[in-house]
Amino acid sequence: MRPIIKVENLSKQYRIGARRNPHPTLRESIAGAVRAPLNWLGRNGHSEDNTIWALKDLSFEVMPGEVVGIIGRNGAGKSTLLKILSRITEPTTGQVDLYGRVGSLLEVGTGFHTELSGRENIYLNGAILGMNRSEIDRKFDEIVAFAEVEKFIDTPVKQYSSGMYMRLAFAVAAHLEPEILVVDEVLAVGDAAFQKKCLGKMEDVAREGRTVLFVSHNMGAVSNLCKTGMFIDKGKIAFLGNVQKAIDCYNHKWLGLGNSADDRSPHIIYDAPENAEKYDFAVTKIEALDTTDNPKVTIATWDDVTLRVWYSCKRSVRRGSVVLEIAEPYGARLLLLSTQPDGTVPLEFRVGEEYVDCVIRQIPLAAGDYILGAGLAIPQTEWLWREPELSTLSVVPRDVYGSGLAPALSRSLIAVDYQWRSHS
Repeated sequence: MRPIIKVENLSKQYRIGARRNPHPTLRESIAGAVRAPLNWLGRNGHSEDNTIWALKDLSFEVMPGEVVGIIGRNGAGKSTLLKILSRITEPTTGQVDLYGRVGSLLEVGTGFHTELSGRENIYLNGAILGMNRSEIDRKFDEIVAFAEVEKFIDTPVKQYSSGMYMRLAFAVAAHLEPEILVVDEVLAVGDAAFQKKCLGKMEDVAREGRTVLFVSHNMGAVSNLCKTGMFIDKGKIAFLGNVQKAIDCYNHKWLGLGNSADDRSPHIIYDAPENAEKYDFAVTKIEALDTTDNPKVTIATWDDVTLRVWYSCKRSVRRGSVVLEIAEPYGARLLLLSTQPDGTVPLEFRVGEEYVDCVIRQIPLAAGDYILGAGLAIPQTEWLWREPELSTLSVVPRDVYGSGLAPALSRSLIAVDYQWRSHS
């Protein structure tokens, strides 16, 4: 089976800071030509214009029916890649081979003519995809029903709200049966019901054997929808393979684990940067210890663990609270552990550095990396300092059920002690 998308040595360069001057007069042109060599020498041969590589030497293949989640930070080059694949932008170097019709939803209403009605834009987009009128007629009612714009289908789309625009744009892209569906951040606009509808439709498209490229910052949606993940970092492919491994790679890079010093003790989960001293209140270090206060190098599912939180204060507070937050890799908070009011441990914040221990019995987290946050607060009143994405808490596998299969994030977030009873 040949790939439906084949990319070889793809690069895209943009020029930034280039000045756009009005058309010069004849006198200005002659004077500029005289000055040009001198200007060039004054710059030591370097151009004033700066260039950046949005993409650099990307090579990959996508097979028919594959659903690929493309992740990375803002500015990594994800949208540039999709624009090239959608033939909106030309690459600077490299080659892209596509073996099928491409339906794209890159921005709200991309490909729509604002002066045309919703009906006219459906037929226009279908024609662009190479469909004949009878094919579009067959899908028309389904598109309008999905977009929920029946009353406005003959209204120029420039009068649509952003939500209506997005609904119709997604409906057109998903229903006109392209072999390749390219979707960029469709979940960034619209309410929860629309987002759920979009995900459901993309799942239907994938089940039909069509190829989907899906860019999103919603890691939960990427994990559920895609089997393959592509992590793009600074215009290059940092990882391509299993989607969960791609997400793990992204989380490690995003949370700065790659910058950890090799000589840092493994039980130090968080060490404050040097600029932490500028804050009146701050968490300065978090250690992992066992229940006898010895350093704990690894944390496994159902381990007893003590998280020692060091904090510094430049002024006193009579009633303070230390808070730990543990979130799943996709951002949803799992636990919020506080000395007050939940922990019933009243604290007085005094000037200087102190620590408090949070003892967790049989930590119920499945194997994987979790986002660890911390904060200092006046209980139920205000945050004095807070960072919900401080570091990563890594949990290693343990076969707690004796089944030969350790609980992991690919199957479950938590591992509870449970039993089944049969009454047959």
